[in-house]
Amino acid sequence: MTARMTTPSAGPPAEATDETFAAEVLRAGVPVLVEFGADWCPPCRQIEPVLRELAGEEEGRLKVVRLDVDHNPWAQSTYGVLSVPTLMVFRDGEPVWSAVGARTKRRLQQELAGVL
Repeated sequence: MTARMTTPSAGPPAEATDETFAAEVLRAGVPVLVEFGADWCPPCRQIEPVLRELAGEEEGRLKVVRLDVDHNPWAQSTYGVLSVPTLMVFRDGEPVWSAVGARTKRRLQQELAGVL
């Protein structure tokens, strides 16, 4: 039997709301990856482990935050989120990258390489 190596996972991404969005995202001292998602969304649940691992691996360099669009219409409409999951990176309070849909960890890391 062979041993399987696993990557330790961090806790779940931080939760943001319309009320905490400015503090959690816009005024963060590092780039922030926001997942605009919903509890009922299968692709959102699919990408959750990827985001959890990424948050642990990039701690101090990238903050990962989840925002439930069903309960936070201000952020959803302000940033034009029409589909979930939408992933958006903010740097210095401004969106600098976005993508729609679940993706593998490798693909997400490749896409984020240019904005981190």
